[in-house]
Amino acid sequence: MIRDWVALNMTPGIGPRAAAQLLERFGSAEAVYEATRAELEQLRLVPEAVDTIIGRDLERAELEIQETRKVGADILILDDGVYPALLREIYDPPITLYVKGAWQECLDQPCVAIVGSRRASTYGQNAALMLARDLAQRGVTIVSGFARGIDAAAHRGALEAGGRTVAVLGTGINQYYPRDHRKLGEDVLNSGGAIVTQFPLGTPPVSENFPYRNRIISGLSLGVVVVEAAENSGSLITARLAIEQNREVFAVPGNITSRNSFGTNYLIKGAGAKLVQQWQDIAAELPPQIAAKILPPPFGDKGRESSLATQLSLVPENLSKNERSIFKLLSPDSPEHIDSLLGASKLPISDVTTALLGLEMRELVRALPGKCFVRKI
Repeated sequence: MIRDWVALNMTPGIGPRAAAQLLERFGSAEAVYEATRAELEQLRLVPEAVDTIIGRDLERAELEIQETRKVGADILILDDGVYPALLREIYDPPITLYVKGAWQECLDQPCVAIVGSRRASTYGQNAALMLARDLAQRGVTIVSGFARGIDAAAHRGALEAGGRTVAVLGTGINQYYPRDHRKLGEDVLNSGGAIVTQFPLGTPPVSENFPYRNRIISGLSLGVVVVEAAENSGSLITARLAIEQNREVFAVPGNITSRNSFGTNYLIKGAGAKLVQQWQDIAAELPPQIAAKILPPPFGDKGRESSLATQLSLVPENLSKNERSIFKLLSPDSPEHIDSLLGASKLPISDVTTALLGLEMRELVRALPGKCFVRKI
């Protein structure tokens, strides 16, 4: 029963790791409440947790479920079929998840997290807003932590695009933190987005909650983009969690003299994060089947033929014959691998690489990871 899962989640001294131990030992939340004191003590739980479970005070959980429904939210449990599949994969996932809004529609789409400093610069906020807007326009759900600065800019970028965004809270689902983000929270819900948390109703914004929140942000996402992060920031914790969860990690480079750039530049330099300048840098690193959804061909075979005439008007002047040939084969939305350019152009590899270099120097073409290229116009 959902009641037993909610009760276990509300038990003092039972975090995700202890809950995972209990479920591994007894098989289900219901079975935990049938255990003896001796069986529970063998797991070295804190005495308060043992006493609470043995006491079987499940009325509080029943009331929690009723109050959650009153505020228009639902509670998902780990062993039901609608619990987010990506989040279920992580180590010690939360056993209950409070959700509000169009959470299923949001999480059925590819999700990318964008996180960063609360004390963000104008540059950082603009970068987060631009990336979120560009990804949301292409059907990607933007996940972030609802904090000031970069998180808020990411949510607003998705909203500007008319896309979906998920706000993961470090509080109960019936309160907003910071309080001045109430309007942002309402906008998220009214635009078809969702709000998610693992914490019971009324949970205050205490500092120890936010690493748990960060674990959910990365766990729901295919990749995490960090935009501005000082040394020892929460965003670096999210990036570390993403690495542990086998998610992609991306970082927007910053000014080397800014303390807010320490984290992002470190991730690029020392942690293997992919450098991000535009949304294609993110899409190119996602699983191929997901990238195909984010970057569908802009037209079919017949459309491609008729569209080429339109594209000719976009070809800049003063290009060499080879540069014009390669430029016409590229599009702004769908990366082309150098091997496909070789096959389509029928040019020697030396001519293709020379043409690509010339186009890059004119800032007409952009090189992506994996020897792929896109047009900038």
